[in-house]
Amino acid sequence: MSEDVAELPDELPGGLRAALEAVLMVVEAPVSADDLAEGLGVPEPEVAAALEALAAAYRAEQRGFELRAAAGGWRIWSRPEAAALVARFTGEAASARLSRAALETLAVVAYTQPVTRARVAAVRGVDVDSVVRTLLTRGLVAEAGREEGSGATLYRTTTSFLEKIGVDTLEDLPPLAPHLPADTEVDDLLEALDDRSPA
Repeated sequence: MSEDVAELPDELPGGLRAALEAVLMVVEAPVSADDLAEGLGVPEPEVAAALEALAAAYRAEQRGFELRAAAGGWRIWSRPEAAALVARFTGEAASARLSRAALETLAVVAYTQPVTRARVAAVRGVDVDSVVRTLLTRGLVAEAGREEGSGATLYRTTTSFLEKIGVDTLEDLPPLAPHLPADTEVDDLLEALDDRSPA
């Protein structure tokens, strides 16, 4: 091995910060502070502090990329404000967007998983077969076994879904309760529907 190749973070010009940047530039999925610490031979609290400092420095410097924690790990992403420019350069502008139907279906899966296609279709009120295929192809949902009794395929969201929306776990999804009508509103609506139905 060449003498110029660093084997430990403190041997690298730039130290731990540079070592973390070098690793994070090549990972294909978020990597945890624990895994980074183990791989670099540095205590986890030191790695966690360095990651937070790097993320803050990138924000302060208004770089074209950011270091973000998502899906249980850390990864470097291009900044959301640069999305249109990146898409124009890579030619992914049209294919990167999900349709409204796909977003609605993805939301139903995310909040009710594991769930069957039939249940998603019942919630949305339309057939979702082609939309679920699109979400499977994009790696945002995956099969999660079979429903007991019916044998229907169950679906769940993937780690890629968590990465894309920038959360660590499903528990980090915003609660639905603030967006749902109050019980009295539902009762009033049902009563109004009953009044309009023929006797």
